[in-house]
Amino acid sequence: MTDAAPPKLEDLPQQSEFKVPTLESTRNMDSSNGTPVLQNARDTAYNGLTFSAMNTIQNHPTTQNMKDTVSNGPVAENFKNQSAKTSSEFRNLADSRTPPSKSAANGQPLTHYHSFFYNLLSWENPRATTISFLTTVLVIFGARYLPALRWTFKALYVVLGTTAAAEIGGKLVLSQGLASSFRPKKYYTIPREALEASLEDVEQLINFFVIEFQRILFAEKPAHTIAAFIASFLSYWLIKFTPLWGLSLIAVSLVYLAPLVYMSNKELIDHQIENATNVVNAQANQVKDLAGYHTSRATESVKAYAGDYTSKAQSYIGSARGSTSSKGPNSKATAGPGSAPAYEASDFPHAPKQEPIPGVTSHQEQYEKSHLGGQAEVAS
Repeated sequence: MTDAAPPKLEDLPQQSEFKVPTLESTRNMDSSNGTPVLQNARDTAYNGLTFSAMNTIQNHPTTQNMKDTVSNGPVAENFKNQSAKTSSEFRNLADSRTPPSKSAANGQPLTHYHSFFYNLLSWENPRATTISFLTTVLVIFGARYLPALRWTFKALYVVLGTTAAAEIGGKLVLSQGLASSFRPKKYYTIPREALEASLEDVEQLINFFVIEFQRILFAEKPAHTIAAFIASFLSYWLIKFTPLWGLSLIAVSLVYLAPLVYMSNKELIDHQIENATNVVNAQANQVKDLAGYHTSRATESVKAYAGDYTSKAQSYIGSARGSTSSKGPNSKATAGPGSAPAYEASDFPHAPKQEPIPGVTSHQEQYEKSHLGGQAEVAS
């Protein structure tokens, strides 16, 4: 028997050469799908805790109170009420598009846009009017600062380029165009009823502006004519240094806010207008009385001057007649200052009593020979 060293017990292998799971491997691996047991347990515990925490938070009374406050609280109720009122006001504004009962001064009926714009600008529906005012202001600023036209053309060329590329690529690759495959069997057309209704609405809108311009031009309401005069006069001067978008913003603000200011201070403004009207009427009456006084004075002066000149003319005519009758028939009246000259029959030549004598060219000789009764000698 030899002194051989006893064999050493080495560490047990974690896995055998025949792929037989060992103790350690079975401890860390799940027998069903090969997933590590510890990781699976950790994930399960994490998911369970997360789900439990979420349920706890959702079912907590504080969370339920907050949810009820948000969904059914005063903020939500106020939002719902304001939304309902806004929708109702827009419906009222749309229903106001009916021809008004009043007509123009000449009896011509007005369009339904007269009722619509009156309802809009009189702030009978304040939410709808406010939204329309803000929308108009945003459109003006958008037209000023946003290149909407460039964006429109960009969208057009992107859409058309994509469609053309898809059509050509589909025919090259799939032997069938992609764009043409989505082509509808019938293209969309605008119904005739909708088109006629739109054209009628546009006609009413254009006639509204035409009628209102004529009513202002022919002073159906002098106050409106004066207001239009002031607006056009100010626009004439503002356009020199104000851009078009700025002038449009001023005009829109005045159109929307002037009725609001008037309705908010109606009593004060009416009182001031009444005082101004009384002052103007008093000044007009004073000017009228003064003009009547001066007219009567001028009429009296003209009558006095006319009477003086008439009496003087009559005295001159009477003196001339008296001087003519006091003189004899053969006496010659000498023309003096202020008297008409008197003439007798001897002052005028005698009319010829015979035919003109041939050969005599002098009028005086003709007269003398005819007056003496001789025969004129024939000129050699």
